[in-house]
Amino acid sequence: MTSIILASLFFIGIHIFVSGTRMRDALVQRLGENGYLGLFSVLSIVGVVWLCRAYSHNSSIIECWDMTSGFGPVGFILLLVAFLLVGVGMTTPSPTAVAGGALLEKDGVAKGVLRITRHPALSGVCIWAFVHLVQKGDLASLIFFGTFLFVAGVGQITIDARRARAHGEHWKRFAEQTSAIPLMAIVQGRNSLVLSEFGIWRIVLALVLFALAVTFHEKLFGVVAL
Repeated sequence: MTSIILASLFFIGIHIFVSGTRMRDALVQRLGENGYLGLFSVLSIVGVVWLCRAYSHNSSIIECWDMTSGFGPVGFILLLVAFLLVGVGMTTPSPTAVAGGALLEKDGVAKGVLRITRHPALSGVCIWAFVHLVQKGDLASLIFFGTFLFVAGVGQITIDARRARAHGEHWKRFAEQTSAIPLMAIVQGRNSLVLSEFGIWRIVLALVLFALAVTFHEKLFGVVAL
């Protein structure tokens, strides 16, 4: 249990207290944008591998709550939504993506899946982590999936703050047309849903990835997805 706690603190630390603060700005000045991104990518990979290994080798089963099977169908639908957000979001040019800030200077950027949320991939990770956290119900899973949920959730706030510092009015215009909380901008009338902008190939790609994850989940992780 100690290893997974330390891995969680390491992963949270590099994302929240480095990537999301002015320390990042200082590191970029010293290492350059590419140098910083390279270093941060390596640290992130180390953090993910450490987390996964600690979680898979954890032998202490401490139950936090008992989940009934009634959540299964709801969880399945939520995971489908998560894959759609991640798949479509990762393939859609976005000002909130790595090195995507320059897009803020263009008009009509807030379209496609960005009409739903300006952080589609991170929102998808939040949903994925939440579903697994609820369905597992043990302490190790709470730490493991809770880490990803926390980082993906708080990461949206820190990305917004960083883009606001760097792009000022350009960011303000984009932020006014979008929302971090999925569908909030549409509900508030600041944007509207246009499904034709998503790109059918992006949706198909996300569905294929979801089908593969369901099919090979037991082989990869030892647990039947359905």
